[in-house]
Amino acid sequence: MRRGLYLAPFDQLADPRLLADLAARAEAHGWDGLFLWDRIAYPPEGRPVADPWVALSAVALATETLRLGPMVTPLSRRRVHKVARETVTLDLLSIGRLTMGVGLGNPADFEAFGEVVEARERARLLDESLEQLDGLWRGGFQPVPVQQPRIPVWVAANWPHRRPVRRALRWDGLFPIELPGPAELAELADEVRRERGSSEGFDLVVEVPPGADVEPWRAAGATWVLTSFDPQPPAEVVRKVIEAGP
Repeated sequence: MRRGLYLAPFDQLADPRLLADLAARAEAHGWDGLFLWDRIAYPPEGRPVADPWVALSAVALATETLRLGPMVTPLSRRRVHKVARETVTLDLLSIGRLTMGVGLGNPADFEAFGEVVEARERARLLDESLEQLDGLWRGGFQPVPVQQPRIPVWVAANWPHRRPVRRALRWDGLFPIELPGPAELAELADEVRRERGSSEGFDLVVEVPPGADVEPWRAAGATWVLTSFDPQPPAEVVRKVIEAGP
């Protein structure tokens, strides 16, 4: 099981230089990954919000081993060919450390900007975009990613909805949101083994608050446990959690 940080790049953390510094500290203190929310806006109105892709580029240059990625990017509001270029470029920049977290996203990020809000249509666009991305990563575009045959994809799913789980089973990992506890994760782990024949090579990703006991999650089958924060505490609070180690 690996340990990561799950940060919202808001307020003080909307500064990409600060995020890069936190990432370097995290790597030095034994953390395995750092993942950023992908939001256009977040209450209250006027709140500072950083672009995760530019910030992740800064993180990539400040680190050598830390796995990184967006958690999660709603592909329904993105042009898939542009995402393909961005992801491959970031995978090359990080020398193969990118994980692509995807999901339906939050309607608040769509309605205000005239984008698709209806959940079924967003789901359709997500599936269509993932298939197109897969083809572009596998040689439809040049250059190809460092990671072969493609960049790993984690799919978010709001518990207890099953359609997103079935979507995740076609890819490389599941990030269940609002999971009640380890027992429900164990249920999902059993489903993964039944449907795929094995859980080998498939990530189960959960988030916990700072200081949480992670052993029950390990026992339930988690491959990644991310320490997350109620967005977003002062940078000094995040720094202390980082320096305490995973």
